[in-house]
Amino acid sequence: MAQTKVTVRTLAAMKDRREPVVFLTAYDYPTATFADRAAADMLLVGDSAAMTMLGYATTLEIGMGEMLVFAKAVCRAAKRALVVGDLPFLSYQPSDAAAVRNAGRFIKVGCDAVKCEGGARIASRVRAMTDAGIAAMGHLGLTPQSIGPLGGYRVQGKSLAAAEALAQDAVRLEEAGAFAILIEAVPAETAALVRSAVRVPVYGIGSGPHVDGQLVISHDILGSFVGDIKPRFVKRYAHLDRVMEDAFRNYAAEVRSHAFPAPEHEYPIDPIQESAIRKQRLAAATREAS
Repeated sequence: MAQTKVTVRTLAAMKDRREPVVFLTAYDYPTATFADRAAADMLLVGDSAAMTMLGYATTLEIGMGEMLVFAKAVCRAAKRALVVGDLPFLSYQPSDAAAVRNAGRFIKVGCDAVKCEGGARIASRVRAMTDAGIAAMGHLGLTPQSIGPLGGYRVQGKSLAAAEALAQDAVRLEEAGAFAILIEAVPAETAALVRSAVRVPVYGIGSGPHVDGQLVISHDILGSFVGDIKPRFVKRYAHLDRVMEDAFRNYAAEVRSHAFPAPEHEYPIDPIQESAIRKQRLAAATREAS
């Protein structure tokens, strides 16, 4: 039975119904397939792939070429979920034209929308993309592409002034045409204030329950992230690190003990042909030894 594809209109209707949106990152075909089967509403091909998939220390090292490889794989898998391509560092900051060009590259490989970080300072980029017919999501709060000015991975919006500034940024993004806003690593009340300032959906990652949906990094909830960053808001739903390491350790032990491969892992062959091949092999071994 064909699944109904989630669209921007679907997301707006879910907000009206107060139905929380399930938002996950995905960077490869298997993960996107499993998330889509589990009825995730949105999949983010995040620049977090720099850290989760490529082993970089921050998100700043990944470029459009790598992001598009991940995006293509996810788009091939997503039958239901709306797919958002995450514009990487310096793919949209230089100019409106760069933003449109690189956002368009995500759309051409199958993404339904794109995401970019920043508030009022990138409103013109959002406007340029939406004017070009590209659905754009904003990203406020902790914006990993700006960890230099932010002083690292720090919680944002911890004062009234900071919360109001985030709300004003959200308004600017909405006015520029953003269809939704992601807010990261802020106190729950700050996220609620931002949500109340705009009509478009506001999704949270580490921002409490008073939002229109939750985003998580798939590697975080699966327990497969290799790195030192352990955000307070992460909840593990599985421990794939242990499962994978145990599987590799058991495989290695069976190879070293000659337990694998066993007869049931071999392809059958006609006994007469097997005997002929064995004789040929033994004859060749005898010639080499003489």
